[in-house]
Amino acid sequence: MQLSRTQTFFLLTFLVAMWGVNWPLSKYALEFATPLLFAGLRITIGGLILLFFALPRYRNLNLKRTWHIYLISGLLNIILFFGFQTFGLSMMPAGLFSTIVFMQPVLLGIGGWLWLGESMNGFKITGLILGFIGVAVISLNDGSGHISTIGILLGLASTITWTFGTIYMKKTSAKVDALWLTTLQMIFGGIVLLIAGTTVENWTDIVWNQTFISMLSVIAIFCTALAWLVFFLLVRSGEAGKIGSFNFLVPLIAIVISVLFLGETITAKMVVGLILIIIGIALVNLKMKSLQKRGKHRAHPL
Repeated sequence: MQLSRTQTFFLLTFLVAMWGVNWPLSKYALEFATPLLFAGLRITIGGLILLFFALPRYRNLNLKRTWHIYLISGLLNIILFFGFQTFGLSMMPAGLFSTIVFMQPVLLGIGGWLWLGESMNGFKITGLILGFIGVAVISLNDGSGHISTIGILLGLASTITWTFGTIYMKKTSAKVDALWLTTLQMIFGGIVLLIAGTTVENWTDIVWNQTFISMLSVIAIFCTALAWLVFFLLVRSGEAGKIGSFNFLVPLIAIVISVLFLGETITAKMVVGLILIIIGIALVNLKMKSLQKRGKHRAHPL
């Protein structure tokens, strides 16, 4: 299905907005739930919602020959990514943590060069350097008590697993159906997270009030299931490459919402680090976007 420019614009806007609000919403929801159980709930619910859209495409499943792809992808993109992400988010401001995680497009530049045969150029090198300097600036502890070293490490771990998961998805994209891959990795990863959470956490620690149920519903439906479904539509239409160019807006949205609604503060150190990271990501994506004009056949999923 080929999308019009208007449809593409609205889908990209929706996707970036959902990824942006996801961080402060998840941060707030963690006040009512433990990390692993919360991650397992949002992912499992999101996967079951996507299953509704995937079932009509059951002929594309081919589970006997591709089961290992679903498992590996689920491990990297769901279990490790959301596991590290949820624990790290409970230790740091939502906007700041999202900035670290959304260095993924920069790290993907390295992975694409090493394992996907993509070129390494001046734009990418400069962007990578600026991105890592930005994280270093943010990570400098000024004694304010707002920066958690463990939280930063978990953010970087989340970014790295997402990067490897994305590279693996790109390398195996011709062997599996994108919607089924997204659906099954969510269901598989969500169940594993729920089992792990049940082992080390207590369901009784979850505060099942109206606020938490509302937050969980919004995050699972809009920030997880529908956001991934939109991503799938963009991939099918050949517009996935544009997503990387818009990624740098996600931390900005997360920080603005966190400041307005969660009472988080912005320090000069955070602003400097954020600017460096945004410039780095923009430089990487700028060159990648120009390269796509010469190779439109190449997809660039997140």
